[in-house]
Amino acid sequence: MTDGSTTGFPDPQWSSGGQRPPTAWPGGAPQPPTPQPSSPPQPSSAWWSSGGGHDPWRNPQTPAVLLHQTNGEPGPPLDPVPDPPAPGAAPRRSVGLAVTIVVALLAGALGGALGYLGAAGGGTGHGVLGASATDKPKAADRAPESVSAVVKKALPSVVTILIRTDKVEGNGSGFVISSSGYILTNNHVAAAGSGGELKVAFSDGTTADATVKGTDPESDLAVLKVDKSGLTPIKFGDSDRIAVGDPVIAIGAPYGLSNTVTTGIISDLDRPVITGKDESSEAYMAAIQTDAAINHGNSGGPLLDGAGRVIGVNTAIRTADESGSDENSGGNIGLGFSIPINQAKRVADDIIQTGKARRTVIGATVDSSYDSTAGARINKVVGGGPADKAGLKDGDVIVRYDGQLVGSGTDLIAFVRKDAPGTVVPVEYARDGGKHSANITLGAATPN
Repeated sequence: MTDGSTTGFPDPQWSSGGQRPPTAWPGGAPQPPTPQPSSPPQPSSAWWSSGGGHDPWRNPQTPAVLLHQTNGEPGPPLDPVPDPPAPGAAPRRSVGLAVTIVVALLAGALGGALGYLGAAGGGTGHGVLGASATDKPKAADRAPESVSAVVKKALPSVVTILIRTDKVEGNGSGFVISSSGYILTNNHVAAAGSGGELKVAFSDGTTADATVKGTDPESDLAVLKVDKSGLTPIKFGDSDRIAVGDPVIAIGAPYGLSNTVTTGIISDLDRPVITGKDESSEAYMAAIQTDAAINHGNSGGPLLDGAGRVIGVNTAIRTADESGSDENSGGNIGLGFSIPINQAKRVADDIIQTGKARRTVIGATVDSSYDSTAGARINKVVGGGPADKAGLKDGDVIVRYDGQLVGSGTDLIAFVRKDAPGTVVPVEYARDGGKHSANITLGAATPN
């Protein structure tokens, strides 16, 4: 991709500290006095002047003061301090910004004024704005296929991955794929914790130490293992049976905010994407594109279909920051990318069984210097490999792969990596001004 930047999510800073502003009403609105026929009328005064004292919710001249709860359970903490969470604590975070506090204070002051007007109107609840609706809208029924119902079933399978090393403190996301303790996430999440500590936090607040079972940098996938019983594996969908426009749900821990749910649609399929900072960390994927909000920290979390089945692993976003100077500076602009779950499941199976993942190959290298918007030129056909057996030669330009237009070498690599070894794929290619076709049986290569 030449404009903008597409990045994986090496994760945001650790967050902790602070308290959420209290939600208790600290003053309340006074009730208007009941007139007594036998008493002479009293002179009126401003409604905030009697009994209000220095209550900022009643007296607009009093400086605003943020009160703290003194009893009850504390709310989720704010996170201006980049420290790791206390051991064993749930990783749920909330972001406390000055502008948020100001808005909250203004909203509270407005609520106090409207509360007084409602009381002055006779306490009927109708007030200036009318009565609240008493009928229950159909959308609030939370039917079995509703987003809330889907999330309720899927959330126990989603985890936040906590990372701490001498150089890095952050988080990613993941999900349980086996009741025996295997968890799928991105390679760049697992790699960030290399040489340090990895913990997995579940939606119920419990945590467990995690080890890396295996990784596949070329697909940006990794499998972690935790020693914990009673896990709920996520339900698998079929990424070959989804369509553009289908509703999707993303769950993860963007910026450390665990169990965050966002929704959207599938914006495109088989979108060729390459991620990584250099050749050693490059990963190619024919990605599911979505407009569901995905941000740093969502890495490795599930993309669900409307029935709550995982169809993709959230991996990368396109940001508006073209400089690429700080990969954490860009946020969601509605362009997120997920690894198709059929590919991810295949890689995870290989890692669990052998510790390594097979890589699907076509048996040829691509000429990266070929400058064209139509086709991928073959630089070298490997003797005895899939392309050679199908009759392709050095210099051939593949223009279609399984019916899809091939715009570049990146497209071809991404399409091949998506398919499983042994898949028979029709291709069209150009040679000496003519067009030809062939069926290629894809092969497999296992890293050393």
